[in-house]
Amino acid sequence: MALLGERAKTRAAAPAPPGRAHGKLPGLGLAALGVALAWGVHRLVPGVPMLTAAVVLGIVAAHLPGVARSWVRGPGKAGLTFAGKRLMRVGIVLLGLKLSLDDVLGLGWASVAMVLCVVAVTFGGTWWLGRRMGLRGDQPLLIATGYSICGASAIGAVSEVSESDERDTAASVALVTLCGTLAIAVLPLLQHPLGLSDAEFGRWVGASVHDVGQVVATAQTAGSGALGDAVLVKLMRVALLAPLVAAVALSARARARSAARPDAGGEAAKRPPLVPLFVAGFLAMVLLRTTGLLPDGALDVAHTAQELLLAAALFGLGSAVDLPSLTRTGGRVAALGLVSWGVIAGVSYAGVLLT
Repeated sequence: MALLGERAKTRAAAPAPPGRAHGKLPGLGLAALGVALAWGVHRLVPGVPMLTAAVVLGIVAAHLPGVARSWVRGPGKAGLTFAGKRLMRVGIVLLGLKLSLDDVLGLGWASVAMVLCVVAVTFGGTWWLGRRMGLRGDQPLLIATGYSICGASAIGAVSEVSESDERDTAASVALVTLCGTLAIAVLPLLQHPLGLSDAEFGRWVGASVHDVGQVVATAQTAGSGALGDAVLVKLMRVALLAPLVAAVALSARARARSAARPDAGGEAAKRPPLVPLFVAGFLAMVLLRTTGLLPDGALDVAHTAQELLLAAALFGLGSAVDLPSLTRTGGRVAALGLVSWGVIAGVSYAGVLLT
């Protein structure tokens, strides 16, 4: 089954050549300012995760007349594109330090099976429905990835190996961020009507909410016990990022191989690596965390660096969102998001009750 949507015919403009690092400085400076503002928003309103605020601020920057024309689509374009791609990779590598194999085994086989089922049903159902609805390019694949794994970070990882159009990536990030933010307000209101204990609520949140920061913001309303269970279940979903990216890479290689012509004069189509370097780095960080060799201080520093890097990357992705063009398919995209949100919440709730 092919995982990749049909390619968009136009690609975003290429960033400045690698040798001209100074060409990226205006955009990286703008991303740094966005991260600082996102941190300030999180400090003022702790219920809003810094990564969520970074995406929203990126979208706002892209639609402020003076900023958009003078920076986002001008001299800042190269740096923002660099942040959305390269810094995202480094942040995903450091994300591996949040997870150890002991954590996964500590969940128990019933919970692991529940997480696998939730991810499989959400990913497969969202991808299939998105294709049936006729969404453009790789949007079905990226939205399915974001809802089933870990939100914007997963979308960024998969878009790297699928070489997705920047506009598809940005629209998918905006949608999954919106629904994840809504979950922070909606899910705590449903705990008691659904008859969930604090522990069950934590597992439900971990299995159904997209971004790690959004999981923390949602689960902490039910206490530290619920928060611990939520983070463990969520990190199990994060662990599935590596095999999913590898599967997408396999599909991309197969497509590249079939696109190569025998009479192309020996020029083979470029094929993405089976395991991208940043995914190998993610797995290496998981193994390093499992050894227990890293002191708590080093893990704290890595966590801070990961948050800052992902915030800068998500600000860059948010700045690529073009709301006028998004509105042309906005109804279908929003419908897919709401259906997928209902699917993952429903399947997760059933899984929690069964386990």
